[in-house]
Amino acid sequence: MNLFIVFLILIVVSALLLIAVIMVQNPKGGGLDSTFGGSSAMIGGVKQTTDFLEKATWTLFAIMIGLILLSNTIVFKQSEQKEELPLPEAVEQQTPPPAQGALPLQPEENNQKPASEK
Repeated sequence: MNLFIVFLILIVVSALLLIAVIMVQNPKGGGLDSTFGGSSAMIGGVKQTTDFLEKATWTLFAIMIGLILLSNTIVFKQSEQKEELPLPEAVEQQTPPPAQGALPLQPEENNQKPASEK
């Protein structure tokens, strides 16, 4: 599998996870924390749910940006390798001979004038 395809799949997965994490959050700070009681004095770590979601959002964002930049670098390097031109000697050897019956590139010097001009 092409390395770019692997990066593309990872970017899509991280984007979907980022969407899911953002959708769980409440824009006013309640979010998943308010679903479990909403009190800031809750026991069992529910207060830390908002902190976890915020850290997850920033982490997924950083991962996605890193994957995008890395995939761009890899695609750029692969395209540079494919664009390398062969040596001039190899190009000359690969040139096919002219087809039979093809018109010459330069006119012959002993062309005859048409009969009307004589």
